[in-house]
Amino acid sequence: MTATKSERLMNLVIMLLVSRTYVTKERIREVIEGYQEASDEAFEKMFERDKAELRALGIPIELGFVDKFFEDEQGYRIGRDAFELPELDLEPDEVAVLGLAARVWQHAGLASATSNALVKLRAAGYDVDRDALDVLQPRVEVDEPAFDAMWAMTMSRTPVRFGYRRPGDETATERTLEPWGVVTSRERWYVIGFDRDRQGPRMFRLSRIEGAVVAAGKPGSFEVPAGTDVRALTASLAPTRPETEAVVLARKDSAGMLRRRAAAVDGPVTGPDGTEGWDRLTVAMYSADELAGDVVSHLGDVVAVAPAALRDAVLARLEHVGEAS
Repeated sequence: MTATKSERLMNLVIMLLVSRTYVTKERIREVIEGYQEASDEAFEKMFERDKAELRALGIPIELGFVDKFFEDEQGYRIGRDAFELPELDLEPDEVAVLGLAARVWQHAGLASATSNALVKLRAAGYDVDRDALDVLQPRVEVDEPAFDAMWAMTMSRTPVRFGYRRPGDETATERTLEPWGVVTSRERWYVIGFDRDRQGPRMFRLSRIEGAVVAAGKPGSFEVPAGTDVRALTASLAPTRPETEAVVLARKDSAGMLRRRAAAVDGPVTGPDGTEGWDRLTVAMYSADELAGDVVSHLGDVVAVAPAALRDAVLARLEHVGEAS
């Protein structure tokens, strides 16, 4: 997939996510670069293709009426609640904190177009929920190289081959997959598709992919089965894991993802720096090492309180970072 198309799709997602109301097709065409220059026929084809591709990736685009009192003009939006997947935890380690959107695409040179889209929406009188972009907030780890290649292969319907190492395995196992969608949950990325080796649907965490993601066939050489619901399939493939409660302190206006996962938020409380600009968050913990990764990724803004296993895991990660530097 070209950078231009990636930019157009991402800005369409951002535009429909931040708008508090349904956005008309005409306004979408005016705002999104790539649609503006197209003829009427080309725009219609391009827009329908883009909607289909985003829905195939599990991004729910809703159709509704712009004015709830007058059903005379239809528009589109992405519901924030529907966009977030249920909590998924497949393995007991790794901190891969990624997300589809503005900040991650800044690294691809797309930040300017995103900002322009938001400005145009505001200028057109649309009520923009800038905080909705927190749903997409990423923290890109240097050891997460598989995203770009997997995303491109998914969009072009190209089978892929990659090395995948599960916890406890000494070496990676080669896997061949027909990628149906790239999905995110609890700040982590997964690819879901048909595993040719196991002859069935499987889901893989991108951070566990080792080495290059390479094509194992030609673009367009497979189709996603009709009626496939990537989001529902993702939830069905997630194993049930026991959880315990953990307590962390977070600075005000920080750690948005952890706050959404929290069962309780109490504050203000006194933080480790002696100020009261902190909240106490009670969050579900499936793995001390996994949650430790989230704490460390918010270094300076989140502090582990309990249990002791979480504090020890955070300390171990910080020591590892210190040694690596």
